[in-house]
Amino acid sequence: MSTVHPPHTTTEALLADGTTVELRPLGPDDHQAVLGLHAEGMSEESRRMRFFGVSRNAPAQAADRLCTPRPGLLALGAWAGEALIGEADCELLDEPPETAELALSVADCWHGRGAATLLLEHLVHAARAADIRFFEADTLFGNRAVHRVFADLGLPVERRYAQGEVRIRVPLDDEDGERYRSAVDERGRRADLASLTALLRPASVAVVGASRRAGSVGRTVLGKIRRGGFVGEVWAVNPYAAEIDGRLAYPSVRALPAVPDLAVLAVPAGAVPAVAEECGAAGVRALVVLTSGLGADEARGLMRACRRHSMRLIGPNSLGMAQTDPVVRLDAEFGGAFPRPGSAGVAVQSGGVGIALLQRLAWLGVGVSSFVSLGDKYDVSGNDLLQWWEADGRTDLALLHLESFGSPRAFARTARRVTRTIPVLTVDAGRSTAGRRGAASHTAAAATPTVTRETLFRQAGITATRSIEELVEAAALLHAQPLPAPRGAVAVVSNAGGIGILAADACVEAGLTLPELPAELGELLPPGASVRNPVDTTAAVRPTELALFLHALEQEEGVDAILVCLVPTALCETPGHDPVRALLEGPALRRVPVAAVLLDQQVPVRYHGCADGGSLPAYSDTLSAARALAHARDRARWLAEPFSPPADAPDCDRRAARSVVDGYLTAHPEGGWLDPLSTADLLEAYGLPLTTSVWARDEHMASVSAAGLRRLGYEGRVALKAYWPGQVHKSAAGAVRTGLGDDAELRSAYREFTQRFGDRLAGAVVQPMAAPGVELLAGVVQDQVFGPLIVLGLGGTAADVLADRVARLAPLSERDLSTMVTELRSAPLLLGDGGAPPVDPAAVRSVLARLSRLADDFPELVEADLNPVIARPDGALCVDARVRLERRPSFDPYLRRLRRPAAVEGE
Repeated sequence: MSTVHPPHTTTEALLADGTTVELRPLGPDDHQAVLGLHAEGMSEESRRMRFFGVSRNAPAQAADRLCTPRPGLLALGAWAGEALIGEADCELLDEPPETAELALSVADCWHGRGAATLLLEHLVHAARAADIRFFEADTLFGNRAVHRVFADLGLPVERRYAQGEVRIRVPLDDEDGERYRSAVDERGRRADLASLTALLRPASVAVVGASRRAGSVGRTVLGKIRRGGFVGEVWAVNPYAAEIDGRLAYPSVRALPAVPDLAVLAVPAGAVPAVAEECGAAGVRALVVLTSGLGADEARGLMRACRRHSMRLIGPNSLGMAQTDPVVRLDAEFGGAFPRPGSAGVAVQSGGVGIALLQRLAWLGVGVSSFVSLGDKYDVSGNDLLQWWEADGRTDLALLHLESFGSPRAFARTARRVTRTIPVLTVDAGRSTAGRRGAASHTAAAATPTVTRETLFRQAGITATRSIEELVEAAALLHAQPLPAPRGAVAVVSNAGGIGILAADACVEAGLTLPELPAELGELLPPGASVRNPVDTTAAVRPTELALFLHALEQEEGVDAILVCLVPTALCETPGHDPVRALLEGPALRRVPVAAVLLDQQVPVRYHGCADGGSLPAYSDTLSAARALAHARDRARWLAEPFSPPADAPDCDRRAARSVVDGYLTAHPEGGWLDPLSTADLLEAYGLPLTTSVWARDEHMASVSAAGLRRLGYEGRVALKAYWPGQVHKSAAGAVRTGLGDDAELRSAYREFTQRFGDRLAGAVVQPMAAPGVELLAGVVQDQVFGPLIVLGLGGTAADVLADRVARLAPLSERDLSTMVTELRSAPLLLGDGGAPPVDPAAVRSVLARLSRLADDFPELVEADLNPVIARPDGALCVDARVRLERRPSFDPYLRRLRRPAAVEGE
């Protein structure tokens, strides 16, 4: 019988009410706790439902069974502090095969808080990793609570009724995985919002470490909270001061007249763990830790206190947070002035970036719904805040500055949902990080951190910018103007030909197009004007003429956006000749977005109020305006993309592949590159089209192998490829000979390998020469943070030189399969635009889909390089492949859990 392995030794996650629980496998040391759960934590009626009757021995028997380790059994416990509040277990059955018997128990006082569902989700993950395909459970007909758990799980449930009992069968195959993941998402979203309420909408606040010294962080924050008009109670905690600013101070959190929802900590690093523990023991539900410089022990102590007492945490090393909601009005940060109330949610890791961003938004006139300085991001992350902004009813624009990602795939899944309703913009920080060191394949060389981050943002629909200035420029347009049509056709209008040409160049360089305009539009402009795009109205244009022209231009179906560039001239000083009037007296919101470039403007971007009360974004240079329009066009394109299901890869044999992976890693615990035979077996299990290959350990076997290929019908020439353990690039090492026509040439090539490589040579692979076609590269790199990245590019020996590649994070969607091909610079070679017949697109898509499925199923596959894959009109064939494995735990990025920051990983 197989052994079922837990997903992690210990995992923390949130219940439906925001309480933090710890999930871990039960063992012998938990016997008393399990006994107590069933004997004291459950009523007689609950035990009857659980054990189908009332027996004094049932709790002890359950504890004996669950706490005695044995193959085929996995029992998970959920702990709140020191108390075991529930357990879920499954045990493999001999019949039917691939099925495990399931049971659940939850203490009565924890019913209705999501403990059973959370345990079951983690048990599903562990079972799938062990290739279990079904859960079965017996329940009483009247056990409504358990039936509700299964009904709401998101997986299909089959029921058989007999004599008051119900046999439940739950298929675990991922045929409807999106439905299950959506159900898990929704449960996670509700739990997250419940846990964040005390943090982002507190009714009372304590500042621990508030000082009497002017200019100190604690006193500054305390003063800002009070001056900002916080509507709830606010207390100062300082053991060395009886009063601060004429108001009573308290020596400890325990001494406060009531328990605050939120505590802001401005204490020395060494005191943070003890203060956090005191807050948690008193019942505080959230912390903002401003303190920086925590050591490893202090970090672990802080996190232990937060997890044990269900406190959500911002920081440490945080600038603080602000909530402008009029029912809260909390300014608990030591930056500049109170953020202007508005609808932009802002989250940053760097406090300096946060101050700069708030200043620029204030200059622009964009208000903030909430501001959070994440600092070292031990707990609350960008993912949490996206979910908060999605639900708060105030935020319609999200601005992020993230230097790191705790769970990128979960973040991307949340972002894909949120960006459907509000724009999400980020500064892509860390682009200059050097590429992967020691990349052992073309695929790994392509998977730089920059490529990976850009791929994440693109697939999630996030608008990624390269600076704070560009972020604000794009936000100004997205916040005040409608989106253009996805094609991005821009009409450039100027009162001076030179600036119009510069604007046209900037638009084209940003990937926008400038369509031709109808000549009759020129009748609306003064003599000498040109309606070629860019339009030159001449300096003589009057505001009324420009206004009529812009109105007519707005109605043109071929125009998706308008960029108006105005240069101050002497004529503008003449009464009735200022063209800016035409913009400001017209409507701010039109059918298409309108942006202005005003060369005499002193700030990079600002809003100008229009007659209808709306705002027109105006930029000081053409490049900024064109970039903003391109970002708006990209968002429009992303929103226009229909939902695409996960890529289909039928008939994959996961068990055969698991046998290859486990067999290799058992023999090579340190990991490494698979030998040619194992590589072929692994790829064959997932239907990847590797050419016929015959392994030969010596010259004679190579000759026999070539003869065998000819008997199988391969009449042409053959290739001989030398192999030795640890081999990387065959061609670069001179380990490939192609076009060998007869036995003498084959034997000669093998002898040459023997002489050249000596004792390193383990043998060679004999392959028939493939018919010519387009050589492609397809590969996988497993990033320990971002997960598997799938790469497609032009292949062959020049793959790195040409660097024509695209990438997507797995799992790929059906749409990804098509767009990855069309986005290559060499796409015309594949599509037959040059006169040659097109390659078989379905065959290329199949290779990508199967690679994605393989990488998603096996995190141990850290690198795969299929190069070249020869694409032809009649299919695709891989003629060389290398695969590297490492021992890694199974990881489900969508499993509900609180992430463990790197600072406490050694715990």
